[in-house]
Amino acid sequence: MSERAGKVYLVGAGPGATDLITLRGAEILARAEVVVYDSLVNPGLLRLAPPTAEMIYAGKRGGAEPAMEQSEIEALLVERARAGRTVVRLKGGDPFVFGRGGEEAEALSRAGIQFEAVPGVSSALAAPAFAGIPLTHRERGSFVAFVTGHQGNGKQGGSRVPWAELARAAKQRGTLVILMATVRLGEVLGELEKAGLAPETPAAAIQWATLANQKTVSATLATLAAEASRAALGAPAVIVVGECAALREHLKWAERMPLFGRRIVITRAGERASSFARELRMLGAETVEFPTIETIAPDSYAVLDDALSRLGSFDWVIFTSATGVDSFIERLRTLGRDLRTLGAARIGAIGPATAKRLRAHALTVDAMPSEYRAEAIIGAIGAERVRGARILIPRAQVAREVLPAMLHEAGAQEVVVAPAYKTVRPSGPALARIRERLSSEGFDLIAFTSSSTVSNFVEIAGSPAPGAKAAVIGPITGKTAEEHGFEVAVRAREYTIPGLVAAITEYFARRPAGSP
Repeated sequence: MSERAGKVYLVGAGPGATDLITLRGAEILARAEVVVYDSLVNPGLLRLAPPTAEMIYAGKRGGAEPAMEQSEIEALLVERARAGRTVVRLKGGDPFVFGRGGEEAEALSRAGIQFEAVPGVSSALAAPAFAGIPLTHRERGSFVAFVTGHQGNGKQGGSRVPWAELARAAKQRGTLVILMATVRLGEVLGELEKAGLAPETPAAAIQWATLANQKTVSATLATLAAEASRAALGAPAVIVVGECAALREHLKWAERMPLFGRRIVITRAGERASSFARELRMLGAETVEFPTIETIAPDSYAVLDDALSRLGSFDWVIFTSATGVDSFIERLRTLGRDLRTLGAARIGAIGPATAKRLRAHALTVDAMPSEYRAEAIIGAIGAERVRGARILIPRAQVAREVLPAMLHEAGAQEVVVAPAYKTVRPSGPALARIRERLSSEGFDLIAFTSSSTVSNFVEIAGSPAPGAKAAVIGPITGKTAEEHGFEVAVRAREYTIPGLVAAITEYFARRPAGSP
């Protein structure tokens, strides 16, 4: 046994959408050494854990054999904690709402293991909310009952659910929320009708709430099972019975969002991917972050360090990306230098995102082309100022050679291309789970912001299926996407993330919900 005390965190992953995990849940996951997760956990959340964390799948889907028995899961949590590990038991929804979190907590308590429950947004709350069904209402619903429709293995000799009492509650302006009832939906609703609940009582079923494939069927107690079957609605689904369900027709806010029902893959990395994804989610899309680029140190800083030692001798420093700006500043800091060594050097930026990052470091941009391509920077600087100039370009270790060649041709006296960072293809179990999900569930659009994101995506995930659609931020990226077999359906008119978001929104506005 390890001398260091381990601890288990029972963390609610939320109902599906990655941004519905709690802040505390995300913080705990970021410190995990072991993650034991279920099938309904969005694989995108696994990327919040450290890349060194041990990932253990313990899922089970209705009707299928579990990857691990419940007793095995409990023994695993105890064993890893006794070994001194920080263990996250990541469970869909809330761990203490029909998630067997109570049983796992009991097992940990019996074993003398420290544990903590981190509440999550239960699908019992999220599914009705995303379908436009308030669970309480002063005129329609005074209280709520959460019920399981799962009957166990029958050894208890019949139902353990008090259907008669629930039917009486629903008649008295109560709302019933029933989970795990999809397979037996007709039987469950029949129990309520037999117990005296009126057949015309409003009812609804919501499948895959908060995700792009969210589907909602509205009907009555008597007709919901048939309507759900006709719509091919299956598990996982949440059933709502009561007068509040009738409000959906007026309150179905999610379906009215411009990107509702669309799954868009983001191939950027890190915080830049997250900010792009946030903009799309605010418009109703489900985003899948599939980073195809990871930024690391270059193989050598020798060229950059030499350039920084004589930084004041350059007439221009041209930045081609925000990452180049950050890497340049960080290297200055590491070497103990400051921005005053720039002296009289002027600064060029390719694109507003790069310019914004420079301004964040209190650096003024002297030249930025209106067309956000490296080739256009000479026009922004002015050909007469390029002739005879000494120019430094801190950038990725591997990049297009067009800009240095054009600067030489325009008469620059010296062009130093200094590797400030290196991009590599990421890997790991989290990415593998996301790849599996994309393969099984598909996507509506995949967004590429550079040629390398296209190439890396294909190397990681394989060649695209026929008709796979891409959204691109510029013509060079678009050409690369087409060469790799993508149909480029969206091209940003302005080569920026806001421009790409606008183009994506416009593209889907021309296509009714449910169309490819």
